[in-house]
Formats: sequence, structure tokens, C-alpha cells
Amino acid sequence: MSAARRCGPARALPGLFAWHLRSTGVWHVPCPFVPLCPAASGRVIAFQCFNLLKRMYVTQCNKDLSQRAKPKSDSVASAFAELQQQEQEKKVVYKIRPLSSAHQPLPETSSRNELVEMKSAVETGDSVTAVRTESKEDRQWKEMKLELGDLPGILARLSKIKLTALVVSTASAGFAMAPVPFDPACFLLASLGTGLASCAANSINQFFEVPFDSNMNRTKNRPLVRGQISPLLAVCFAASCGVPGVALLALGVNPLTGALGAFNIFLYTCCYTPLKRMSIANTWVGAVVGAIPPVMGWTAATGSLDAGALLLGGILYSWQFPHFNALSWGLREEYSRGGYCMMSVTHPGLCRRVALRHCLALVGLCTVAPVLDITTWTFPIISLPLNLYISYLGFRFYRAADRSSSRKLFFCSLWHLPLLLLVMFTCKKSFLEREEEGDVLTGNHGGAVEMRLP
Repeated sequence: MSAARRCGPARALPGLFAWHLRSTGVWHVPCPFVPLCPAASGRVIAFQCFNLLKRMYVTQCNKDLSQRAKPKSDSVASAFAELQQQEQEKKVVYKIRPLSSAHQPLPETSSRNELVEMKSAVETGDSVTAVRTESKEDRQWKEMKLELGDLPGILARLSKIKLTALVVSTASAGFAMAPVPFDPACFLLASLGTGLASCAANSINQFFEVPFDSNMNRTKNRPLVRGQISPLLAVCFAASCGVPGVALLALGVNPLTGALGAFNIFLYTCCYTPLKRMSIANTWVGAVVGAIPPVMGWTAATGSLDAGALLLGGILYSWQFPHFNALSWGLREEYSRGGYCMMSVTHPGLCRRVALRHCLALVGLCTVAPVLDITTWTFPIISLPLNLYISYLGFRFYRAADRSSSRKLFFCSLWHLPLLLLVMFTCKKSFLEREEEGDVLTGNHGGAVEMRLP
């Protein structure tokens, strides 16, 4: 007989229920099902089933707990160890694909593509290495080689060829305004000697200002700053220009002009250059240096210092203040960085006032020219618009005090001086007119008429 028949209907129900639980795998039995079993023999079955379900429930819960549990760390890692761990986690490992063996045949297209890729990689690698080597070479000090083809250009920049040309042109204007007949040989000697003296002065000036010029953008590319030539070569070039220049002026022209040339070199190199880092008086000393060349031209033609020579020197002296003050106004930061004591840096108000005063002084100096019998009375009239325009720009520079007004005043000064000297030359009194006026004043005009009569 089966177990269901032995136990009867009432006793067979708990057994079937237990067998059903084991076959389906359901281990959690709700509590209301337990009292359904009979009290006699059903107690044993219910108790056994309850114990079995309890053991399975506990083991199942222990498994879940053991799977969910996390191992406890031994000790708290230090900050340094955490950083090392983060760095290790950030590291990326690149796998290199092994190259195919030589005996395995490759298709032509793939081999060509691989060759192109290898060439491009090599080229990019070479370019990167070349850039790195160039950057390293640029940072390192290296000796610059001097080539003979570059020497004339370097010496021209050393002597400030543009400034030298301006000096020679003002000296030529002084020679042309002299009330004497024009002598071409004396004019060439005076121009050549003045140019050589200017080259010598500018070269010595650059020799003294190398550490200061290197701090300014305007002067950092000069030959001595970049090391294109040695200081010894610069000094030798200055001596080879200064000594022949002064000798040419003293022996070929006259001793007075030679003395003025030597004095101008001394004034520019030994007074103006060190004063640029000591006092704002350097601007007035530099104006005197710029006023001497027209005086040298006058003395080269006449051999004496006259009122006309002083007038020309005064015009150049006053012109330099609006010219240089406007230039230095836009370069205040560079002059301050270079250590130069300029009026525009330390006394900006005085810089603007002085520029305006000397713009107005040009009007008075041009009016004095016909009084001194150098020009006709048409010169003050024709030069008045030029002087009024530069005075207007000087007034704007005085009121606005910005870069725009200073630039306009500076560029106006560049064409104002040549045009003013040209107008002065066209209005110059001729030598015959001066002789006739002199004869009239001395009373010799009648004697001359008597000599011409038969």
C-alpha cells in the first residue's frame, strides 16, 4: 500500500505538502500552514519539515551574507599612496601589433599603404625633432659669423646712416645759406668730413649703450646688441671715421670747422650719452649737438661765426624739441625699461610745454632772418603757414597728451624741417644784392659808377 493509503486522508496531506515543498524548492513556509497538520503523528512530520526548512533558510541567508560582505582594508592608505594608485590607474597601455614575418606574402595595396604611413611617421618625427633642436639652439648662446657681404649693412646700421644723412643735409643747408660764392670742392670736403664725424659719434654712442639698448624694442636689433660685430671692431670703425673726418675738416676746410666737428663728437659721446641716464638735461644738450652741423656748414663757407650761423643753429635747436619730445612720448615705457631719464618719463607736463614753446619759437626765428639780412621779407610770410601748423599740432599735443597727437607732431616735424630749409634757401639774398646794399651803405656806389664811365 502506498503511504497515502496507510496514513489516511487526514494524515496524507502533510506528507504530500512536504513532498511538494521539496520538489518545487520552496523553503519558506508561511506560519498559517503549520497548524493544519494533525496533532498526533502529524506533529512529527510538521516538526521535521519545520527543522529542515529552518536549516535551509539559515544556510541560504548565510550564503547571501557571505556574498554581500566586503573585505575590510588592513589600514588607511596615505595620501602619497593614493596618488600613486591614481597615477597607475591613469596609465594607458598601448598594445603594439607584431610585425608580420618576412616570408609571409602581403598584398601590394596594403604594403604600399604601410610604406606611406611609415614614411609620413618618419617625416613627422623628423620635423618634431628638428623643431626641438632648433628651439634648443635658439636658447643657447652661439657665436655669429661675420661675412664680408653683410659688413657694409652692419656698419651702416652702426653709424645710424639715416641720422647721419640728416646731419649732412643740415650742414649742406648751412653752407648753401652762407653769403659767399659757392665752392664745390669746399662743399664736398665739408660734407664728407661732417658725415665721417657723425658716423664716429653714433658708433661710440652705440658702444656705450649696449646693455641699455638690449632692453628696448626699438634698439634691441642693433649690431652690437645682437653680437654681429665685436666691440673692438666697432671702436676701430669709429676711430677710422672720426680721425680722418676731423682732419679733413681742419686741414681741407678750415680749423674752425674742424674744431666744431671735434667738439660735437665730444659733446655727443661724453656728455649727452651719459646724461641720458642721469638727468633730463640731456635733451637740451642733445639739441645743441643737433644745432652745430648747420653752423659747421656756415663756417666752412665763410670761415667765421656770424649772426647767420647762430640763426641757423637756433632754428635747428628749436626744431628738435617738438621732434624728439613727440618721439619720446610714444616710447616712454621703453625708455623707462632701458633706464633712460627722459623728460617724457619723469616730467610729462614739462615735456609738452617745452615742445609747444619751441614750436612758437620757430615763428620768431624765421621773422629774424630778414632782419639779419639773410633772407628777404618773403621768407617769414611763406614760412608762416608751416610754423603755424606745427604750432597747432604742438598745442594739440599739449592739451591731449596722447599717442595720436604725439605721432602727428612727430611726423609733421619730419617734413617740416626740409621744407622750411628749402623755403629759406629760395628766399635767400644773393651775393650781388648784399654787395650792392653794402656799397650803398658805405657810399662807394658813386665811385663804382665813375669807374665805369669813360
